[in-house]
Amino acid sequence: MGEGRSKWRTSKDVRHEGPSGALIGPNAILQLLPQIERLGGEARVAQMLAEARVFEVPDGSRMIPEGDAARLHQLLRRKEPMLAPELAARAGRGTAEYILGHRIPTPVQAVLKVLPAPLAARLLSKAIAKHAWTFAGSGAFRVVSPWCFEIAHNPIVRGERSGIPLCHWHVAVFARLYQVLVHPQAICVENTCCAVHAQSQCRFELTVGTH
Repeated sequence: MGEGRSKWRTSKDVRHEGPSGALIGPNAILQLLPQIERLGGEARVAQMLAEARVFEVPDGSRMIPEGDAARLHQLLRRKEPMLAPELAARAGRGTAEYILGHRIPTPVQAVLKVLPAPLAARLLSKAIAKHAWTFAGSGAFRVVSPWCFEIAHNPIVRGERSGIPLCHWHVAVFARLYQVLVHPQAICVENTCCAVHAQSQCRFELTVGTH
């Protein structure tokens, strides 16, 4: 969600500086707010923001403290364990659409779309690595291959414990970018997650499916 489209905008003069200095892209929160609103309107949004201790909502013009985003995502998983995966995935797709609309130039997208999938994936993975702060924050992002990424110490799930991977937002971001720019049948799966068995990295693998 870009500047000018959020109901929950705050003053541009507010400085977003986390105590640790760790920052992440504002869409980590902004794209999640409409999904929370689906649960119970703006009152539910205000309630969850307060519980997550997000006191200043991003206006979309600057990076934000990753702790704010992490607390909101984690609160949603605690409060709505059945709905959270789909809501996070919707937010991830929205984040990808924002990246497509504002971060990857149209001529570059046009070139990627006509290239063979292996070459397009190689170029896109390099572009993703250059802008990893958008979704990785202080986590260590690594391109394993043009079809595989890792985020070590992923802040969005830091401290959580789960029997299944939790990074539905990240999965949706990667899947949508690859579907639009590499192959329409691209799918993404999180094979390992920092929240599962105290693993040290989240690993995302992309393939071309048959759906």
